[in-house]
Amino acid sequence: MLNRAGFIRWFFTLLIFTILFPFQASSEQDNTTPQSFDDYPLPEFSTLCGEPVPLNDHLVWERLDREFTISVWDRAQVFLWIKRAGRYFPYIEKKLQEAQMPDDIKYLALAESSLIGYVRSHAGAKGYWQFMTRTARRSGLREDRMVDERFSFERSTQAALKYLSSLKEMFGSWTLAMAAYNCGETRLKREIELQRVTDYYRLNLPIETERYIFRIAAIKIIMESPERYGFRVAPERIYKPLEYDTVQINSGNRIHMSDIAQALDTDFKTIKELNPQILEYYTPTGRFEVNVPPGTGDRLKAVMKQLTPSSPRHRAGPYYVVRSGDTLHKISQKTGVSVSILREINDIEGSLIKIGQRLKLRP
Repeated sequence: MLNRAGFIRWFFTLLIFTILFPFQASSEQDNTTPQSFDDYPLPEFSTLCGEPVPLNDHLVWERLDREFTISVWDRAQVFLWIKRAGRYFPYIEKKLQEAQMPDDIKYLALAESSLIGYVRSHAGAKGYWQFMTRTARRSGLREDRMVDERFSFERSTQAALKYLSSLKEMFGSWTLAMAAYNCGETRLKREIELQRVTDYYRLNLPIETERYIFRIAAIKIIMESPERYGFRVAPERIYKPLEYDTVQINSGNRIHMSDIAQALDTDFKTIKELNPQILEYYTPTGRFEVNVPPGTGDRLKAVMKQLTPSSPRHRAGPYYVVRSGDTLHKISQKTGVSVSILREINDIEGSLIKIGQRLKLRP
């Protein structure tokens, strides 16, 4: 063992050796540097909905380059775009083809919501296509306290394509139609009149709208050739389209979705996620379409008579007066109103009811 003096001599010898012969990294050391932004250049030519993007204008090129750079380096987001596209693009592409509209419009949905159905903006836009309330209603979507079809992928897609088609007819180009989709047709009309320009790329518009078209164009560039930009997703990891049966129901009473779930041997969460447009625990009255797990549509049709009253007499009155011998189960059979609804709309805990008690039969 070194004594104190020996340790001091050893330490200074090591220090001098280190100074005279500094450590040299091995030539086999990995000297690779992180990938730079320049590895992913923009294409020399690009179109959007069949309309050329004028990349020969250096300001246009810079604006596209900005959105492209932001998007291509948001790696997690792009991977999720690719995965979600597998679920939602087939339906959008089918509807675009039926309407004879450009396939590129599907990228607008990615720019709006990243194909997340429950997204809500600070301004009040909601759903896959980010409809505002007024525009949604004008486009034929139902929006009230019971139902908001902005959250229905199929219904909102049909409404969005119809709206975009009308904007194209109004403004004459798809770029202007998409710009109007973002800032509103009234604002775009005013800017065109004041600036006396009908070319989107030459219009001075709100910053969000000016970035909007370039964001869609950047998404298209990436999604058309994801491997070119380093995005490789195994086919088995791409989300598959949801499968379900759609059943049209017609009921004078609102039906608790838990009753539907129990009748189909599933759970409320499953029914709710297949029907995000239904805002509460009940289906709306009247005619309405309900999505249920695949293979259960016919079963739902068969049990609907058990879930809804069959006699007009039972539907006429808003109340039922409890009689001797009544139980919630018997009252449900008499009125056609499910036990769970009777409990909820009358604030009943358990099964306790009293003779002479007036029970509401409607919310």
